[in-house]
Amino acid sequence: MLHALIVFASTEGEESSKTLFYIAGALLAVFAIVISAIGIRGIDSFPASKGQARGVVGLAAVLVLFAAASAIITA
Repeated sequence: MLHALIVFASTEGEESSKTLFYIAGALLAVFAIVISAIGIRGIDSFPASKGQARGVVGLAAVLVLFAAASAIITA
């Protein structure tokens, strides 16, 4: 029993902080909720232009890449 407790308590190193990943994930989730609410309210007028559509898609891509990169960094 003591041996199992010692093995369980020992780690190879300290775990890295996952704070960056949690922040990135929260930003992505908030973005998704906000953009969904905007899209539902203005079905006919959102996005108003091709530039606005590209901006939304670009921001979404940046947030997804940030979340993925932070997951890899903090792994």
